[in-house]
Amino acid sequence: MAVLHHPDASDVELVDVLAALGHPVRLDVVRTLADGEERFCGEVVSDIPKSSMTHHWRALRESGVIRQRRAGRRLYITLRRDELDARFPGLLDLVLADRAPAAP
Repeated sequence: MAVLHHPDASDVELVDVLAALGHPVRLDVVRTLADGEERFCGEVVSDIPKSSMTHHWRALRESGVIRQRRAGRRLYITLRRDELDARFPGLLDLVLADRAPAAP
């Protein structure tokens, strides 16, 4: 299996985080993960094709928003909340405070 790339917290760029959070599906993922619990990828979003979600997982992971880990054939994800809060204080609070429904 391919190695999952996770940038170091010091390499995470604001423009990349904002681009990742700018998509409604990815924003919904972050809202779901905001409680700090690790989740199986299939538990987070179930009504979107797997190929589309693979793209969204990669965008979130490579921007530094989430961390993924493999366990057998499953991928588990967590929000990199502490790292993002340290790098960009208040950003996630602002993003998560906007509870407007995501666009269809």
